[in-house]
Amino acid sequence: MISLWDTTGNEVVKALAAERRSAGGVTSGLALTMVAVVDEKRVREAEAAATIAAAAHPARMLLVVRSEVTRDNRLDAEIVVGGRLGPCEAVVMRMYGRLALHAESVVMPLLAPDCPVVTWWHGEPPDRIAYDFLGVVADRRITDAGQCPDPVAALRQRADDYAPGDTDLAWTRITPWRTLVAGAFDTLEATVTSASVTAPTKDPTAVLMCGWLGSRLGITPRLVPADDAPRMRNVTLTCANGDELSLTREDSAAVFSRTGQDDRALPLVRRPLGDELAEELRRLDADQIYAEALSALFGVGGLDQRPGTRSHVWRDPAGTAAADAAAP
Repeated sequence: MISLWDTTGNEVVKALAAERRSAGGVTSGLALTMVAVVDEKRVREAEAAATIAAAAHPARMLLVVRSEVTRDNRLDAEIVVGGRLGPCEAVVMRMYGRLALHAESVVMPLLAPDCPVVTWWHGEPPDRIAYDFLGVVADRRITDAGQCPDPVAALRQRADDYAPGDTDLAWTRITPWRTLVAGAFDTLEATVTSASVTAPTKDPTAVLMCGWLGSRLGITPRLVPADDAPRMRNVTLTCANGDELSLTREDSAAVFSRTGQDDRALPLVRRPLGDELAEELRRLDADQIYAEALSALFGVGGLDQRPGTRSHVWRDPAGTAAADAAAP
C-alpha cells in the first residue's frame, strides 16, 4: 500500500503505475472501472463490499470520499494493488474543499483504458445524476434508495431521473424473492387476479416488488403495512380459480404455501452488500425489467425509450445552500 498526503492527481497516477509494476498488475486483465462515491463513515463498508465484488469482477476501484467544500483544498490518497481489497487495483481518494466538487479532474486520468465505467453511490445519491460528472461518464449507475431518509420518495426521484443504465440496490435485494415467485408459475395455469405484499410502508424493496408484480401481471398489488417487521415479510397471489400462493420469510428461509399442497421450505438468505454489488456488475446494459417496474409503480411511461447518456449540469452545492438560506 502507498499513502500520499496532500498530493496531486498527477502524483496519484504515477504512484498507481509504479505500484502496478511492482505488483505485476496487468491492465488488460481488468473487467471494468468502478467509481464508488462514499462518505467517510461508510468507507470501510464500501471497501468490504468492493473486496467481495472484485473477487467475481477484477476491477479498478476508485473510492471518492468527499468532504466539506468550505475547507482548504487537499487530496489524500491510498493505493492498494492486490492487497487487503482482494484481486483489484484500488485507490481511495479523500478530497477536501472545492476539489471535492471537481472530483472528475482526479478520477478521469485513473480510469482503466478500454473498460466500461460503473459509478456507485454508497449513500444518498444526487437528486439528478446529471449534477454529478462521475455519474455522467459512467456506462452504468448504481444507487441505493435504502440509504435515503425517505426511500419511497427516493425511488420516485429515480423514476423521474431515470436513464437506461440506471439501477438501484433495493431492486437487487428482491432478486431472490422474484426468483422464488417466478418459479411458482412453472406449475401455475390459472390467471392471477390480485396480489398483496406485507412489509413496512417505507421499505423500498417491497415497493419495487409491487411494481414488478404490477408490470408482469397487469394488476395493482396492495401493500399491507407491517411496520413491526424489519423488512418485507410476505407476498401473496390470488388466482381466478380461488387458489392462493404465499411466500413468507422466516429468518434465512421462506415458506411457500399453495392451496391444496403441503408447505415447502425454500432458501431466502439475506446477502451481504458485496454480493449485491457483484450481481449488478454482471450486466452493463440497461435493465429493462427494472425500468418497467418503476414505470408501473409511479406511472411514468417510456423509461426505456429515454436517451442512455446525460449531459453534465453544473450545480454548486455551496451556492445552492446560500440561495435557499436567502429565500423568504
